[in-house]
Amino acid sequence: MQADAAPVRRAVFVQEQGIDESLEWDEADALSLHAVAYQGMQAVGTGRLLPDARIGRMAVLPAFRRAQVGSQLLQALIDAACERGHARVELSAQTYVRAFYEAHGFVAFGPIYDDAGIPHQSMERRLQG
Repeated sequence: MQADAAPVRRAVFVQEQGIDESLEWDEADALSLHAVAYQGMQAVGTGRLLPDARIGRMAVLPAFRRAQVGSQLLQALIDAACERGHARVELSAQTYVRAFYEAHGFVAFGPIYDDAGIPHQSMERRLQG
């Protein structure tokens, strides 16, 4: 799934948001569970779950936003965290989409901080046992 996720991440983070490509790829990719949403044969959204229960690299191509793709990906990653026995999940949300994560039960904590030139907020969600 990581190979299918790459074009979506490149389109959203590198091309659309201007993040340096060297910051997009890291050693956590090889250790993570990658979720990918498809429209036909095309990957249109992605996210990953790291072994420590952090969710990251959530990205949906512009034409597929507001079509529940992000919600379905996020839920799949939360479900995977539950299956792995995690008591909570954490993520680093770009502040402009904080309300999206709040609508899915995430709560902000700590100060807003800069990551790759974009304001971010740490968020967490407790999981049911």
